[in-house]
Amino acid sequence: MTIDRRHPWVTTPLIESGPLSKAAGCRIFLKLDNLQPSGSFKSRGIGNYLLCRIRESEAAGKHPHFYATSGGNAGIACVVAARALGYDATVVVPTCTGAALIARLHAEGASQVIVVGETVMDADRHLKKHVLPADPDGVYVPPFDHPDVWEGNGTVMHEIVGQMGGERPDAVVCSVGGGGLFNGIVGYLDKIGWSEDVAVVAMETRGADSLNRSLKAGRLLTLEKITSQARSLGVARVSEKTFEYAQRPNVVSAVLSDADAARGCLFLARKERLMVELTAGVAIALCQDGLLGQVLPHKLDADSKVVLLVCGGNDISVEQLMDWERLYGASKMDVLVR
Repeated sequence: MTIDRRHPWVTTPLIESGPLSKAAGCRIFLKLDNLQPSGSFKSRGIGNYLLCRIRESEAAGKHPHFYATSGGNAGIACVVAARALGYDATVVVPTCTGAALIARLHAEGASQVIVVGETVMDADRHLKKHVLPADPDGVYVPPFDHPDVWEGNGTVMHEIVGQMGGERPDAVVCSVGGGGLFNGIVGYLDKIGWSEDVAVVAMETRGADSLNRSLKAGRLLTLEKITSQARSLGVARVSEKTFEYAQRPNVVSAVLSDADAARGCLFLARKERLMVELTAGVAIALCQDGLLGQVLPHKLDADSKVVLLVCGGNDISVEQLMDWERLYGASKMDVLVR
């Protein structure tokens, strides 16, 4: 895969899925951002953030070294984007990070992987207190909460609009961890004047549902503990902008279980021969058992167009799919809606 040095992400395919369309009773389109260079949509937002900081640093005569804290996709995206642009990146990960991810970060070209702290928050504190102050050219890379990240993530909607020939989708379904992808989508819909006409469904897994719980409480909450296995959604508190956007009438917040997300992954593997992680599977799962019609504020028909963001495919293996088939293969799903 060739990455354009002007932006370290690629235009990904938008495909209409016959099996999912049949299951949902409307036209389902898959935006395959699992095919980004880093394996997730984060190539867009983090790539754009790096580009903005590079321009600033070069104007000041500096050569930046990028630092990220991550237990997953954000760290991979930072390393892949930095390498493609000709810069170094260091990632700080918590001690619970799997050996496979640490090996992946090294293989992608991380200049250093520092393992410290029990949680991502502990690792982040160590980075800010001990690592960054030692490097005058060090630049911190936020995983989701920055306007430049949102702007980069918004490029996914720009591509979708072009790939659909300017036809407006009835709804866009995306997963929400910290909210960077969601913010980019809503911001781009604002930019082109489609916000009132396109529903946005913000999907979370139970146990990582900080947005849904915040909306029900009427205030921004921080989860005491993440219990979901969808690690890329494991953010204890969404951004303030996400909470603000999510209160709009065209936005729906919905929650499914890890088991439901796993069944979404299994469906995509069987029917479209695509392996994706739970973070993406939770959006796919909404197309089954009549859930999509329950969630959306307007009635769908056979001609309705719904775009699902397939956000990542890193945290998945054949062995995991086999385990999920054994555990969850046949049960029904139940959606929780705000």
